[in-house]
Amino acid sequence: MGNAVAKKKSAELSTDVMDDILEFAGEGASFDSSEMQIPFVRILQAMSPQLKKRESDYIQGSEQGDMFNNVTMELFTGEKGIVVVPCFQTVKYLEFIPRDQGGGFQGYIDATDPVLQKTTRSGAKEILPNGNELVKSDQHFCLVIGEDGITQPVVIDMKSSQLKVSRRWKTQIAMQKIKHPKTGQMVLPPLFATQWKFTTVEESNDQGTWFNYHIEKVGLVQNRDLMLEAKAFRESIAAGEVKAAPEEGDSSSRDSTSGRNVDVVVPDEDEIPF
Repeated sequence: MGNAVAKKKSAELSTDVMDDILEFAGEGASFDSSEMQIPFVRILQAMSPQLKKRESDYIQGSEQGDMFNNVTMELFTGEKGIVVVPCFQTVKYLEFIPRDQGGGFQGYIDATDPVLQKTTRSGAKEILPNGNELVKSDQHFCLVIGEDGITQPVVIDMKSSQLKVSRRWKTQIAMQKIKHPKTGQMVLPPLFATQWKFTTVEESNDQGTWFNYHIEKVGLVQNRDLMLEAKAFRESIAAGEVKAAPEEGDSSSRDSTSGRNVDVVVPDEDEIPF
């Protein structure tokens, strides 16, 4: 008990210290946008390294179906979930060398590139003319609202079987209507004025089991400052101030969302400069 009290007291800042912190707020803590990253939120699958105690990426207490922030390594239980404000949505096309040929991420393909119309189907895979695999990814830039009300920008990217969830979510967003208090007309609220809860559910097919997102509507944003923050975040992405860019080095990412239990090795394109 005494130790607990000591810890509590040590965590309490004196008025003088707090005054100094507020006076010098932000000093030395601002960095160039190229040195900062917008993390991804991902679901932990059966072979995720974050579940393995001997892996450097291990997250204590993590379980299959939980979600995690890939930069801060913060864990979100799949049952409790997270509440987000969506701010911007885009589609990325990724090129991979097939795993039986060594694997590896080869970069992004522009959505207007005619090569996207020349793919062939091989089972659940889309194959480019050069033999590499094409993977479509819906990327949702969001603000995660913490229990303390503090927000953090993240990207929730959806591939494979998650694309059906993404399409369903887009449909739900497009179907929202609110009544204009003066004209009585039904209008579509802006994307960044809505809140949604993400949890996870288990899915399976004849090739295996995995966890997928489940999304429920929470309602409209009630705090004006939060909505303006989300709007500013959206505008920074649209202006190109925030964009996906591969970084040096490789990291392992598990992609079992299609039930095909395959290990995909990709560079840190998951880490987006902010």
